[in-house]
Amino acid sequence: MGDKNEFLKYVEDIFESKWLSNNGPLVQQLEQRIAQHHRVKHCVAMSNGTVALEIAIRALELKGEVIIPSYTFIATAHALHWQAITPVFADIDAGTHCLDPESVRKMITPNTSGIIGVHLWGHAAPVEELQNIADEHNLKLMFDAAHAFGNSHKGKIMGNFGEAEVLSFHATKLFNTFEGGAVLTNNDELAKKMRLMRNFGFGGVDNVIYPGTNGKLTEICAAMGLVNMDNLDSVIEHNKSNYLAYQRGLERLPGISIFRFDEAQKNNYQYVVMEVDEACPVSRDDIVKALHAENILARKYFWPGCHNMKPYKLLFPHAGMLLPNTQAISERVIVLPTGTNLNIDEINTITTVIRTLLISHDEP
Repeated sequence: MGDKNEFLKYVEDIFESKWLSNNGPLVQQLEQRIAQHHRVKHCVAMSNGTVALEIAIRALELKGEVIIPSYTFIATAHALHWQAITPVFADIDAGTHCLDPESVRKMITPNTSGIIGVHLWGHAAPVEELQNIADEHNLKLMFDAAHAFGNSHKGKIMGNFGEAEVLSFHATKLFNTFEGGAVLTNNDELAKKMRLMRNFGFGGVDNVIYPGTNGKLTEICAAMGLVNMDNLDSVIEHNKSNYLAYQRGLERLPGISIFRFDEAQKNNYQYVVMEVDEACPVSRDDIVKALHAENILARKYFWPGCHNMKPYKLLFPHAGMLLPNTQAISERVIVLPTGTNLNIDEINTITTVIRTLLISHDEP
């Protein structure tokens, strides 16, 4: 969270202007700053990341079936299913945790209209390969970039791939607006369409020209975003320090590895992802239990995979047979606590708990 006093100055401005919502001046200012930050033509701010996904999907006129990874947050699938579009789950690459292009190819049918790649942990999905597949089969390509605020791929900032990329500004994200999201795009017509859709399709006073919904970001949320934009570099610096502390604290432990970022690219270090493989003397679930017993709130992301969640398990009861890497990675990953509320001493405590647990089980 950014500077409280700076935030309260924006609140004073809101009370003075009495402009609370409906594309206010703070929302417009935030959109401009985020677009500049990502070197993209358009940022269309939304009430949350899920609505941003839904509006981008509808604006792209996706229908029938859309291929996504199962190894993602459930909102990626729900944003399709909510609109009577079938999410078709493709497998991931075990090294990157992002979509495997060859698995995507196998999932294409005559009903496929698009692909949604996910930049998991902020690491870029295979954008070139997915674009080639989309072009070859005349499919729309967009990305869920909820983890990738400000990150880059081959020197290009996220937001510039596919037809559109969706950001989340939820309270748990690197960059937050209390609650919010946005769609980034370089497509002028698509941006115009999404601006209509987020405000019920109004093209002027009493003039509805498009079917829409209420997806607007409020001024108070934009104020939080503007303050947090000013604080962004220090948050990333703190996250990187935490990430490096975890690497030091967990190095040379059997069966334990930390998912590494490409240091040649821009990274926000939002997630510290630990993998537990067969060489570890303790199971992933036992490590999570031990951490929870010490009030350390580690999580099993994205276990058990969207395809194993009830709505999709009922639709595709045998999907796991085609998703071996998804099944394996979802049983191996732990996301460890990080963020500006944690300091190096607290991280050293967390790594000591893990190290002690492993050593005690490894001793004869």
